[in-house]
Amino acid sequence: MKKIEISPITRLEGHGKIAIFLDDAGNVDDAFFQTVEFRGFEKFLQGMPMEEVPRTVSTVCGVCRGVHFTASMKASDGVFGVTPPPAGRKLRELFFNAHYVEDHSVILYALGLPDFVVGPEANPAVRNVVGLINAVGAETGREVLRRRGLAVKIFELLGGKPNHPVAAIPGGWSKQLSEEERKQIEEWSQELVGLGELTLKVFEDVVLKNDKYMELVTGDMYKVEVGYMGSVDENDNITYYDGTQKIIDSAGNPVGSFNGKEYLDFISERVQPWTYLKFPYQKKIGPWKGIVEGPGTNIYAVGPLARMNIVGGMDTPLAQQHFEKFHATFGARPVHNVLAYHWARAIELLNAAEKCLQLSRDPEITSKDTWTKPTSCPGEGVGIIEAPRGTLIHHYTTDERGIVTNANLIVATTHNNAPINLAVKKAAKHFIKNGDVSPAMLNYVEMAFRPYDLCLACATHTVTGGQSPLLVEIFDNNGTLYKTLKNF
Repeated sequence: MKKIEISPITRLEGHGKIAIFLDDAGNVDDAFFQTVEFRGFEKFLQGMPMEEVPRTVSTVCGVCRGVHFTASMKASDGVFGVTPPPAGRKLRELFFNAHYVEDHSVILYALGLPDFVVGPEANPAVRNVVGLINAVGAETGREVLRRRGLAVKIFELLGGKPNHPVAAIPGGWSKQLSEEERKQIEEWSQELVGLGELTLKVFEDVVLKNDKYMELVTGDMYKVEVGYMGSVDENDNITYYDGTQKIIDSAGNPVGSFNGKEYLDFISERVQPWTYLKFPYQKKIGPWKGIVEGPGTNIYAVGPLARMNIVGGMDTPLAQQHFEKFHATFGARPVHNVLAYHWARAIELLNAAEKCLQLSRDPEITSKDTWTKPTSCPGEGVGIIEAPRGTLIHHYTTDERGIVTNANLIVATTHNNAPINLAVKKAAKHFIKNGDVSPAMLNYVEMAFRPYDLCLACATHTVTGGQSPLLVEIFDNNGTLYKTLKNF
């Protein structure tokens, strides 16, 4: 049996690898996505004052900074038993939707679209964001960067910093918005809507009108049949900041819904010795059944495609038009085609931009009443949001002084771990035949994980027994495994 490694895998946040095993005929016998980096955030948050946690967890990742900030901020409301006033909540939502726009923009243009704009078999030296800008034209590239920069300006204006925000306080938001600032954000938001429309136009011209690419998008080589989870508002429409978490199985049948701490009734996490990333599964469907797809699986996915599958519609008019076109293209729901994540992400970019514009025009957004002062400390809080990558859960318990005693974080990439492994294996089996392996074929395999927008810095964070799990394999000079050592 021959082993092929793609290490490190490219165009993601963090460090990982793909191991592909070929049988004697040179066909793929198995393939694994492995997370090889480790972070210990759950452990070192213990002993920290809860009001400091949002500013600390924003440093988990330079890309995901606003999502961990927001989820932990919502959890802090529960820890101190407070509900933000309407203006405080709306400022949080405005901040978060601006973060959505800039996050989805960088993921689409830097990580996802180069495979299509430049070409999946292009030279790796040009199959990147620079090659993309050269392909679409410098003027378009400058316009995308400029408008994405406006989303960062909203993020900075409201959050206090362009990278790691500081405006969170339990029960509200420390930054009040002046009328002058509101008008500025409204102007910027109008341009963000234009960025969303431009992005969908690029996607339509490059992908939807290309028969070869649509064979990839709609074909079985990137199709993984699992369940889905995401958040909906009271009208069953998409929501990012707040809502009810809704779950469907691989056939689209409802599994259930939950809020807050009820996530413990639905989600369990499985540990495997060959990766630092855990495997969540829906225990309402049954015990762990392994990394399998199809009817009866309790594996599920989160993120833009998952949200398109579980919601009844979008809550803004322009995004709704594209939502309808999306589902008309694929026909049956749920959509299991992994590359459709890119299209769904572009629709969400437009949706978040429209939400920014709506919130900037809300007369209540400039209210000075942005904070409900805590008067007690119940000591437990769960913050759940729809991060750009998918459902993000922050769960904290504290002592009577608000000092963190335990923390649990389940991030989107962790939810998606099993589907990512399934997608990588299916793509490898399709593209690698009879030992024919080329850089282009391996890029087709990598294209199976990129739609999930991995953030591995966010996804590994539990320390067990005071030490990190370590596996050492020793091979002799003939490549034969001589000894295995492990500390778990």
